[in-house]
Amino acid sequence: QVQLVESGGGLVQAGGSLRLSCAASGRAFSSYAMGWFRQAPGREREFVAAISWYISSTNYADSVKGRFTISRDNAKNTVYLQMNSLKPEDTAVYYCAAGARYSTIATMGGNYWGQGTQVTVSS
Repeated sequence: QVQLVESGGGLVQAGGSLRLSCAASGRAFSSYAMGWFRQAPGREREFVAAISWYISSTNYADSVKGRFTISRDNAKNTVYLQMNSLKPEDTAVYYCAAGARYSTIATMGGNYWGQGTQVTVSS
């Protein structure tokens, strides 16, 4: 069992930056692939970024490539999402997820989910 708690969301102007954190508790955090997803009002949840557990391979949605960076600190049981050059279309609730397989977390989601943190980008 893994418990995930996101933080770091807020209101920011377009072009600004935010860093989201996801603190994990429970067993074997370092063995899970971690991902960030987001859901805007009236839209389905979508994949944002993922990171593997062993060599920290990363994968990004095309819409955030070059602007967002996912990283993890296994010693702190924490995964981060650095978001730069934010756009109004990045406004959403951002969710952290832990999944058993890095190869499928982007398409199938995680086995465990956090409660989400709101990110609002004003124009």
